[in-house]
Amino acid sequence: MAASPKENRAEFERGWAAALLAARHWHEAQAKQAIVLSKRTRFPKNLEREAEVHLRAAERIVTLDPDDV
Repeated sequence: MAASPKENRAEFERGWAAALLAARHWHEAQAKQAIVLSKRTRFPKNLEREAEVHLRAAERIVTLDPDDV
């Protein structure tokens, strides 16, 4: 029994939202990790820049649309 296209689309959108949320949380965790490491190293600038990149990615990831892929 095949699902209707409308049901498939709704399931796809739920999966898409879950994937974006997981990616956002991952980027936020990487940023926090980089900040912690930057406080423990003698050369923190590279890690601070890495944290900024991850934070920007976490902010922008919610703007992705399935049609962009």
